[in-house]
Amino acid sequence: MEQKTVTLVQESFEKVKPIAPAAAEIFYGKLFELDPKLKPLFPSSDDAMKEQGNKLMSMLAAAVAGLSNLEALIPILQDLGKRHVEYKVEAFHYDTVGAALLGTLEAGLGDDFTPEVKDAWASVYGIMADVMIEAAYK
Repeated sequence: MEQKTVTLVQESFEKVKPIAPAAAEIFYGKLFELDPKLKPLFPSSDDAMKEQGNKLMSMLAAAVAGLSNLEALIPILQDLGKRHVEYKVEAFHYDTVGAALLGTLEAGLGDDFTPEVKDAWASVYGIMADVMIEAAYK
């Protein structure tokens, strides 16, 4: 992975951190809009979804920080992919999650979500999703 891609993702994520709770809410709103069938895979109460949002943002923060050390990040992503099978996540869901993530970043970053930043995030998410899918389903 190119250093420029890592830098773009890490710098743009720094701008998301201050709005993490809102970003999580946007993410799940977009996810369920894109595929309403995913909603039953998640908690039904508002408090539980806030906790789920916190987990999402913490995981994203760790993954983004881990881009500087892929050798350490890959086993974590593999484990995460395997655990998501237990939650009834299927391989095709990763495309929907990626679309929701990019939509969330676009909403949260506004003008800072340049085509270059979008491409960097799409590349990083694609690599992460591939690692998780490979570990979980192949």
